[in-house]
Amino acid sequence: MTSSAAPASGLDWTRRTIAFLGPIGTFSEQALLSQDDLATANLRPLDTFASVLSAAEDGNSDYAFLALENAIEGTVNITQDALAFDSDLLIQREIVLPIHLELMARPGVKLEDITQVWSYPHALAQCRKYMNANLPNAVAEASNSTAEAARMLSEATDALATSGAAIAPARAAEVYGLNVLAHEIEDHDDNATRFVLVAPKTIPAPTGHDKTSIVVFQQSDEPGSLLSVLQEFAARGINLTKLESRPTRRGLGDYCFLIDFEGHISDEVVADALRSLKSKHAEVKFMGSYPAAGEHGHAVRQEVAEAQDKATDWITELRNRVN
Repeated sequence: MTSSAAPASGLDWTRRTIAFLGPIGTFSEQALLSQDDLATANLRPLDTFASVLSAAEDGNSDYAFLALENAIEGTVNITQDALAFDSDLLIQREIVLPIHLELMARPGVKLEDITQVWSYPHALAQCRKYMNANLPNAVAEASNSTAEAARMLSEATDALATSGAAIAPARAAEVYGLNVLAHEIEDHDDNATRFVLVAPKTIPAPTGHDKTSIVVFQQSDEPGSLLSVLQEFAARGINLTKLESRPTRRGLGDYCFLIDFEGHISDEVVADALRSLKSKHAEVKFMGSYPAAGEHGHAVRQEVAEAQDKATDWITELRNRVN
């Protein structure tokens, strides 16, 4: 199993509780178990997205762990919208997990027996080619999670037991005693999902390998509003890793910009960009500065910061000449 994540934070994770979308065997659990530190925490599988989120908000868990983005299907809107509009939880870390999907069924069930396939909607969508080629007449049915589909199949006592299948991680087959009929049936080999660990209030210390997420709301719908936002980053050499518009729920045509970029709020160049955005656009929501997964632009940010320091010194020297 491989994944991409930041190094351990030094916390005693054995004393922390992390809520995630269950049951046992989901990709969320797999992502958590891929991290040496998080795997030692008390992992709490919960039945619904809402219960995972509220566990962290209400203090019943220290953290919530949520899928935010998939390389094929894009943003997981229920997570993105909750963090952008409904919750004050802050992102503490991101983890990127390669996604491999297996077709599984009860022992004795063959591929030709299958008339219905259950899984999480994103997983079903990521296996369209295999389904069309091998199970063109099977009915695709949605479940709350990939592992929930596997568990439901293992417990079935009706026709599902002899004619049903699930698309889920290999671990789910092990947990629920199912046979894997086909391995790695996802449409794209480089499929991956980005997960985020969220908690109230806390901003992790900078690592030099960080990312920041914000939401910028338009003061008015006018030409150049997005350009004015992007210029704040371009002028400071800050690399954007994600840019997305979402409806604000305030009315048709009213959109905000969700932005991820390299750097940490403690970096002066990042703080300066956010200061300028806040002064010009008023409504800017900070969603967290946190250790980033994968490659990063620390060297570039350092170069920009050094250039800005030199420019500041130059301005200071000129001002000192004023009589």
